[in-house]
Amino acid sequence: MSASIATHVNGAPVYYDHAGAHHPPSSTMLGFWLYLMSDCLLFAVLFATYAVLGRNYAAGPSGADLFDLPLVAVNTALLLFSSITYGFAMIAMQSKRKGQVLAWLAITGLFGLGFLGIELFEFHHLIHEGAGPQRSAFLSSFFTLVGTHGLHVTFGTIWLVTLMVQVGRLGLTAANRRRLMCLSMFWHFLDVVWIGVFTFVYLMGSM
Repeated sequence: MSASIATHVNGAPVYYDHAGAHHPPSSTMLGFWLYLMSDCLLFAVLFATYAVLGRNYAAGPSGADLFDLPLVAVNTALLLFSSITYGFAMIAMQSKRKGQVLAWLAITGLFGLGFLGIELFEFHHLIHEGAGPQRSAFLSSFFTLVGTHGLHVTFGTIWLVTLMVQVGRLGLTAANRRRLMCLSMFWHFLDVVWIGVFTFVYLMGSM
């Protein structure tokens, strides 16, 4: 990997590699926004697929028969609280309080792990009851949509732990602050998607 150096233009760092190509922070944020837009398209397709297949039970159980709304509500609360605690981490970052940033990130990670634990428990319970993804088109689309969101939360949690290590070692450098901002957008995006899943899949499916 080529080495890079940083200079400042109008107070903003601009990175150059050995060939002289510059990499302004704005390009990183633009690239991440493009990634989020592609993820929006992915989830839009999954929601559309569920809308088409979500009533095809193949004489099997429906959402009203399977969903445990109190448990899902607890899971939703965990993810919502994780967004709040990540917001506190970003406030601490603006104040350059490294210890508080790490503490709030750790709490956010625990909420994320709690969310994943409940989701895995739900999947295990459904499969144990014979309501696996192969049972019907409804369950196939359900597992695909909810599972894809769960994979994103898993990736976000790994990313969060990695950032905690980087911040712990290097501090709140310009690069780490930019990475924290990118993860903030990603985490809040997952929160918004889950609200859609909770409303469209669980609440409407239980009616």
